[in-house]
Amino acid sequence: MTTYVLVPGFWLGAWAWRGVTERLRADGHEVHPLTLTGLADRAHLLSPGLTIDTHIADITGLLVYEDLRDVVLVGHSGAAAAVTGAADRTAGRVARVVYVESGPVPDGMAQADLSGRERIEKQAADGLGYPFPTWDELEESGASLAGLGEAERALMTHRATDQPLGPITTPLRLSGAVETLPKTLVSCSYPLDQVRALIAQGHPFFAALGGPEWDLRELPTGHWPMLSRPADLGALLSMIA
Repeated sequence: MTTYVLVPGFWLGAWAWRGVTERLRADGHEVHPLTLTGLADRAHLLSPGLTIDTHIADITGLLVYEDLRDVVLVGHSGAAAAVTGAADRTAGRVARVVYVESGPVPDGMAQADLSGRERIEKQAADGLGYPFPTWDELEESGASLAGLGEAERALMTHRATDQPLGPITTPLRLSGAVETLPKTLVSCSYPLDQVRALIAQGHPFFAALGGPEWDLRELPTGHWPMLSRPADLGALLSMIA
């Protein structure tokens, strides 16, 4: 049995992992899907005082107070900074960090620096939350919608909440403990051949994935595999463990 902590990306909550959670539990694993402060069922906690440290504390608090060890810590997309920071601060409890359609955020950078800060701050008119874009806007930003049918799009539209701005615009500070932890990339929008080529070229978003601690996996679908191929993502995560 393996213990998984699942952290959703922008606009989502623990609800987005339901299909993945069901598959992992069916395989006999312990699973903790997590909603970060200010989102989904915790949207009432959205406030100007939230920072990346808030979201890191959401994750580390779960690990510590549930006394979770040898954890496979899974982060989707915009959760990368929070997951990287949490793994750095509780490295002794984490067996592997899995980045789904994402990658580690370097020390001193914010998630928004990798996700399009200018666009995000422009759309967050109230300076508090980054609203869920239209489907056209998501495609224009480069997010693949492959595999999302009418039901999945309706679910996301209905349940998506504003992404707290503070946690994605404040810089991440790391001690370096996360650097040597085993890591896995689950790439859905990019074939692995393309990922390896970008690593070899030294692309700034991919160069860090070339180290010996990295395991590269592929699940062909769009940017939200927990909704487009939940059972398959669960099976892949189970196999990684």
